[in-house]
Amino acid sequence: MLKIKCNVKTCLRAALATLVYVVCTLNLVAQERVITTGVPFLLITPDARGAAMGEQGVATSVDAFSQQWNPAKYVFSEQKSGYGVSYTPYLSKLVNDIFLANITYFNKNTDRSAWAASLKYFSLGDIVLNDLVAGTIIEQGIKQPNELTLDFSYALLLNTKYSMAVAARFIRSDLKIPSDLDATPANTLGIDIAGFYKSDLFDFSDKKARLRLGFNISNIGPRLKYDEGGQKNFIPTNLKLGSGLNIHLDSDNKISFNLEFNKLLVPSPVAVINKNTGVIDRYQQPDISFLSGIFESFNDAPDGFSEELKEITWGFGSEYNFQDAFALRGGYFHESIEKGSRKYFTLGAGFSLNFAAIDISYLFSTSKVRNPLENTLRFSLTFDLASAPVIEAEE
Repeated sequence: MLKIKCNVKTCLRAALATLVYVVCTLNLVAQERVITTGVPFLLITPDARGAAMGEQGVATSVDAFSQQWNPAKYVFSEQKSGYGVSYTPYLSKLVNDIFLANITYFNKNTDRSAWAASLKYFSLGDIVLNDLVAGTIIEQGIKQPNELTLDFSYALLLNTKYSMAVAARFIRSDLKIPSDLDATPANTLGIDIAGFYKSDLFDFSDKKARLRLGFNISNIGPRLKYDEGGQKNFIPTNLKLGSGLNIHLDSDNKISFNLEFNKLLVPSPVAVINKNTGVIDRYQQPDISFLSGIFESFNDAPDGFSEELKEITWGFGSEYNFQDAFALRGGYFHESIEKGSRKYFTLGAGFSLNFAAIDISYLFSTSKVRNPLENTLRFSLTFDLASAPVIEAEE
């Protein structure tokens, strides 16, 4: 629980801004030109399987949580339908009431199409409002700022090896606390465009292997606006590109190797010059449309192409699977020290029993900047409701 001991009228806006941009991007504040966005919780990995493989999933094999990574994968599911639930504690070393919860459902309605829906809820915990009256602190009440998304996707198999999907997402950010300030939540919409390729089995040395490729441009949509006449905030429009190689060691054992790259399609912060001194006072987001921001994000870094490359994060992950009943996972995530300095190893495991599976993951930071999810266990549960005909089975 977070306690704010100050005059509500004077500190409320600063407190909430700190809660959103410091709590949610705690590991990004050391650099001046780090790209920040509104609703950054959209970039938090909700499922333990993806988290355990270096925070990736755009080109991994399909599972119930593919909605987050690449909904085009659903048409390759061996199950007709299923759902997954997950819970991720956030800043668990400091507070115990900030968390991300997610529930996802998918349905493969035909051999060539599938749809899915998911709800993601991010709670920023309880905030105790206090006011100072005549030297005495008086409690004004407890408020619970939160953010959520509700999305729906549709995937279509274009041929036996390639599929595409679109998704629409409603985003709501309710961070204000009722007072004499405008307490209207900020709402916007986001669109995803995704594609997925799954090859036939081919010879790889003396084994059989399968190649997977995927992309997803997520959260394409208008900027968030909290105040009339105030600054608008870009949502985290993001480009994911990934590949995966799945090797069948024998009939019981498989191992996969996956590599993924990410880039925020959000413009780099621009310098604000102090009129009195003539030097840079601060950096802030440019006031342009979200479409202009997407295109300019590829060539607007102040230091040119070298800085653009630093805005790309990458992750590597591997998964060993035994009889589709037990899995071991590991991975690594890397971000430039000038663009956030997130660097960490991940570990995890998965267990399947009939129609249900449980996954867990753990994160070890290797950066000098603390990670909000460091030393935190993440859990997710998956339930397969029915089997479905498959265009091309995994075995």
